[in-house]
Amino acid sequence: MNGLERLSKIFQSSEEIRFNDYSKIVLFSDCHRGDGSWADNLMKNQNIYFAALTYYYELNYTYIEIGDGDELWENSKFYDIVHAHEDIFWLLSRFYNKNSLYLIFGNHDIVKRNEEFVKANLYEYFDERWKKNIPLFKGIKIHEGLVLKHQDLGYKIFLVHGHQVDFLNYHLWTLSRFLVRYLWKPLESFGVNDPTSTAKNYHKKAEVEKKLTQWVKKEKHAIIAGHTHRPRFPEVGETPYFNDGSCVHPRCITAIEIAGGNIMLVKWFVKTKNDGTLYIGREILAGPRKLKSYFNS
Repeated sequence: MNGLERLSKIFQSSEEIRFNDYSKIVLFSDCHRGDGSWADNLMKNQNIYFAALTYYYELNYTYIEIGDGDELWENSKFYDIVHAHEDIFWLLSRFYNKNSLYLIFGNHDIVKRNEEFVKANLYEYFDERWKKNIPLFKGIKIHEGLVLKHQDLGYKIFLVHGHQVDFLNYHLWTLSRFLVRYLWKPLESFGVNDPTSTAKNYHKKAEVEKKLTQWVKKEKHAIIAGHTHRPRFPEVGETPYFNDGSCVHPRCITAIEIAGGNIMLVKWFVKTKNDGTLYIGREILAGPRKLKSYFNS
């Protein structure tokens, strides 16, 4: 089975989420939450990410994470990640308690496809302050893909991480994880980039994007993916392949918002007021565009 066939199989078996023009959805991916050490790629943007989550929670958005939320290649213990980002998991659990949280696994957190791992690690965690287990995402289901279906107009948007079309990161993920954990993670401290990483290799990015675009043309459904860390927002009339970027860009995080029947690409970053005061702000990078216009052209 090739990558395009694999995507089609996932699409056909994915849970559908109904939405309409009054729905508010935010899509993040590639947060790569780590253990709080020097190798934790989210640490530099942790405050930006938490501020963005707070904004979306207070405005009653549904949060959908499209893979690689947690860095489980470099880190073997999920508890270390929860402990390092306890405030973020607390807020994510509040989304979950409002039935407003959906998680998709990527290649770096592919172990979440194992139900036993999810039960042992995501249902609850041990709180050192209270010396007892605290509910986290009790009963949660981790998805390989999801489908957004407009309940009035019927069009569908496929949500998937995108590593399924990447041979090294899908078929050979155990080897890739071994190399990342024991070779590239130590070398990263000396400024050596992992040449096998799609996010750090232009040609691998382009190949993944080409295959995802081929799937959209073949199946006639829009797709929103992650994996490449490169944001993508097509113009109306172009192939509707979107990418929400990542939360580990230098100095900013990016996301895709769907609200009021519109779709847009946004970034969150530290901004400066005229008096020199720093604050975390949001900026629209592309859009808004009417979602239905991608399906009527």
